[in-house]
Order: sequence, then C-alpha cells, then structure tokens
Amino acid sequence: MTIFRYAELARVVRNGFVESRHYGSVVVLAPDGTAALSAGVPDEPVLPRSTLKPVQALACRIAAGDELTGPALALAAGSHTGDDRHVEVVRAMLARAGLTEDALGCPEDWPEDEPTRDRLIRANGQRDRIRMNCSGKHAAMLVACVARSWSTHDYLDPNHPLQRETAAAVARLAGAPIAHHAVDGCGAPLFGLSLTGLARTFQALVNAPAGSDEALVAQAMREHPEYVGGWHGHPNTDLMRALPGVLAKGGAEGVLGVAAPDGHAVAVKAIDGSPRATTAIALAALAALDAVGVPVGGADALRQVPVLGGGVPVGAVTAVIDWTTASSRTEAASSRTEAASPRTEKEES
Repeated sequence: MTIFRYAELARVVRNGFVESRHYGSVVVLAPDGTAALSAGVPDEPVLPRSTLKPVQALACRIAAGDELTGPALALAAGSHTGDDRHVEVVRAMLARAGLTEDALGCPEDWPEDEPTRDRLIRANGQRDRIRMNCSGKHAAMLVACVARSWSTHDYLDPNHPLQRETAAAVARLAGAPIAHHAVDGCGAPLFGLSLTGLARTFQALVNAPAGSDEALVAQAMREHPEYVGGWHGHPNTDLMRALPGVLAKGGAEGVLGVAAPDGHAVAVKAIDGSPRATTAIALAALAALDAVGVPVGGADALRQVPVLGGGVPVGAVTAVIDWTTASSRTEAASSRTEAASPRTEKEES
C-alpha cells in the first residue's frame, strides 16, 4: 500500500488506547540549507495550500511597495478568522486602492471566528467575501494590481502579470521549479512544491537581509500574529506568540511551514489531510535538533492536543516521529557535538 511510503508522525491516544495514527512526511533543514532530519518522502510534491501565502504576499509587496505594511502585510500572508478587526484592515486596503468589496474574487463565507459568526447569524447576516479567510490575500493582490496599473477583473488568471510574478517568487525561494499548477480553494493559482522546497521557502524568509521585501513579510507576520490567524485559539498565531521570532503558516490538507530565527526550518504534510497534529509534529522536529535559537519549551502547551472524554482530557494527540534512518540522527547529533565548542558567543549574539 502507498501509505507505507510515509512515516508515522503522530498518534491519538484515548485512555491509553491508540485510537488513530497520522502518517505523512516531515523535513528539518539546518541553517546552512542541508536536510538535518527527515521522515517519510519529503521530496514528493505536495500542494502547500495557504502555507504559500507568505510568498504570495511577497509578490504583492514587491509590486505595491509601502502600500502593504504592518497588519495589512500580515493579513496578506495569513488566513484570518473574519474578526471585525481583520475586516477593517481589508476594507482599508481596498479603499486605498479605490476599490470596493465587489472586486474580491474569493468565495463568500462565514467568518471562522465563532463569536463573530454567531453574532452575524443572530443579526440575520449572510456569507460575505470579506469575511472569507483569504480576503486579506485577495485584497493585497488587488492593491498590487492597482499599484502597477495591471487589470483587476482577471487578477486570478494564471497568466496575469501578478500571478506570473508570484510563480517566479515561489520557484526562486524554493530553489526548484514548480512541480504542479492547480487552483486553490479561494480561486487563486496554487503551486506544487516538495516539502524540502517548502522548508527552503520559509528559511529564505527568515534569513533574508534586513529591509528586504522578504524580511518585511516575515517581520509583519511575527509582529502581528493575530492578523496571520486570529485572536482566539489559532495555531499559527499561538505558535508565534509562544516562540517570538518564529515564523509559522499552515495550510489546508495538513500542511505547515515553520522557521526559527536561527535559520532552522521545518515543513510538514499529514497525508490524511488533518491539521490537528501538524504544530506538535513541527515542534517535535525542531526539538529533536535542540538548536532552534529559541527555547521550544516556551511552546510546551502546543506539543500535544488534548483528547476529551465528557469534556475533560483523557488522552492526547502527540508526535511520534521515527526518523527515516538512524544515520540521519547520528549525523545530526555528531554535528551538534562537533559544533559545541566553536559555537559559543559568536553564534548566540
């Protein structure tokens, strides 16, 4: 069966019984770009879904310049929850470009933020494009088109200048050609990459020179994590809050990219499409190297997902990665040992 190509990455344990298992692939890149650890088939192409939003935001930032900064740039790179504060920024982005919500090409949807959704339903509200979790990305694309005098009615066409610029940015940061072209759930072009290429992408964002467009995207996401996700229980936001300096963005169908400020980067794909264990898997992968530039212990609460019985915890979803080869772990451990004495003040500064 095909599944045996993949590694077991996480288990769901209820009252001591293994109820479910998540299989997939994961890769950890060392700061020099080499693969420090891997499991599964990290060189197999995946569709990163919203995990690629930081690169789409980068293409928009390159086109629009200072029209996209701060929370607006974080929203462009994020999957917001439709909170009123998110919507206010999206409306302001569109207004500055001389556009209305009708220009958005994303589908109508309810906000993911439950209190906001419940309030709108009680008020006889309706699904709305601006509440859809990709509206920040779409607004940024429209801002970029207006800034460059590109057409806006067809901005989602793969042959549109903005989408060609985005594809070029994806291939450049990943260090590899795009493996597959598709359409994302929001209607935007989607670019397939290997997990290794996805990890390189996140590494490129955190390693970018200060003041570069890449660095500004990473800075906006880390300084405004609530606009990348939301204020209440969003895993990307919670991870960046727990580990300041870490960059994180997940996508549909169990994909996650994470990069630490020291240049270590992780990409995860759960082959069953479930995202519930991806944060725990990424943290376990970083912890396995014990060298991420930030104390992973600060995110201990995210290392497992509670399994409830009668409303109380009776187990947990936890990472159980068995790295592909023993040599991978041996080499990583050897590298840490050899680097222990010269690494001191220079690398920590």
